[in-house]
Amino acid sequence: MSPRTPKQFQEIREEKMTLIMDVALEHFAKEGYFSTTINHIARHAGISKGLMYNYFDSKEALLKAIIHRSVNEIYKYLDINRDGYLNETEFEFFIRKIDVLLKEKKYFFRLLMQLLIQNDVKDEFPKAFPESDSFIHPGHEPGDNYYPTQILKMFTDYFYRKKEEKDRPYDPAGELEFFKTVMLGYSVKALFSADKKDDTEVKEIDKIIELFK
Repeated sequence: MSPRTPKQFQEIREEKMTLIMDVALEHFAKEGYFSTTINHIARHAGISKGLMYNYFDSKEALLKAIIHRSVNEIYKYLDINRDGYLNETEFEFFIRKIDVLLKEKKYFFRLLMQLLIQNDVKDEFPKAFPESDSFIHPGHEPGDNYYPTQILKMFTDYFYRKKEEKDRPYDPAGELEFFKTVMLGYSVKALFSADKKDDTEVKEIDKIIELFK
């Protein structure tokens, strides 16, 4: 049997990190971030506590990795050409892609929402994105990482540009807040409603795009 190549070792490492993050997300969401120990995660991931520290040096680092992965899971579809400019076509593509992700990965996003609404995790969220952060999620290139400040700026610029197109009073900051509220409400409904096909959701996403595009 030939020895493994560096690429194979990297693939194995990425698979193990993904397994650990998946297990941690489930237990953080269901049992609480502070209540879940590294020992508990290691046991349910089927690895030793010592090996866990080869991948993540602390529980905080593990939470940070989960947050980064989750943000990138959503927002890699936001700025397709990586120019930092959100146009109407990209806006519609992003909203429709979010709608698909909410349905295809419902269990993942249910857990993520349960995790992010925990008060102790809310406090940790900003710490996961320091300006000098060099974290790169396994399997991603440096340019694939997004930060909440960058994302907010793209949406803010998008809504403020629309003010120039309107022939009526228009409050871009208010529209942005309204958009965030609508998307949050739609996401909660999509994630926690019964698993059934419903044309109403298709019409709702069309309406959201019509309102804000």
